[in-house]
Amino acid sequence: MKNTTSKTKSFEFKQFKVDGGYSGMPVSTDGVLLGAWCELDKIKTLLDIGTGTGLLALMAAQRNANLIVSAIDINAEAIAAAQYNFEQSAWVRRLTLYHGDVLSYQFTQPFDAIVCNPPYFNSGEQSKFEQRAIARHTDTLNHLDLLARCYSLLQPDGYACFVLPTVEGNQFIELATATGWFLQKLCHVKPNQEKAENRLLIQLGKRPTNLEENHLNIRDKQSYSDEFIALTKDFYLKM
Repeated sequence: MKNTTSKTKSFEFKQFKVDGGYSGMPVSTDGVLLGAWCELDKIKTLLDIGTGTGLLALMAAQRNANLIVSAIDINAEAIAAAQYNFEQSAWVRRLTLYHGDVLSYQFTQPFDAIVCNPPYFNSGEQSKFEQRAIARHTDTLNHLDLLARCYSLLQPDGYACFVLPTVEGNQFIELATATGWFLQKLCHVKPNQEKAENRLLIQLGKRPTNLEENHLNIRDKQSYSDEFIALTKDFYLKM
């Protein structure tokens, strides 16, 4: 039997705190990168798919003071943690939480944009904690279904942003472009200059645009890179 009773570590940012509750979904650098990188300035509505403890929704609400954010998760412990975190934030009136399966949940209106830190393990040993297993494995939300559902939930000019490991990310892009999506933005992320790229930040849209492609090193030789600090300084306490 999987252990589901472990308390998840909390994390404090400059303008909000993420309490992990019993979600099994700790704050990750991947999530912070995605929440800081995705384009939010020109949109009015956003859907956070697989919100977990609500990190991406909270970051989005902080970044755009007029943004209406919806967030959905299938996991009850994640919903409990996210609800608490939303209620403790300054943006609770702009945050709406849904408990259910995004593949079947009937939203009333399409969204301008979607943000998602999707599962990426297709096989192998799952986490001993059920919630983390759900968050990290595609058993409960495969990428083809996710892409199709995102497409159906977006406005005609809408777009969706994701973060994935490089190998899975490239496969995800191939799958997306084969099913009607256009790659609009791509950021190659490396832990530092000496190490290989290990993450992709991806923006897919319904309409073709000129691809905006860049690179980000999280650290330089001494500390965090200037680029990483510039991207995340509104969130991390010590930036």
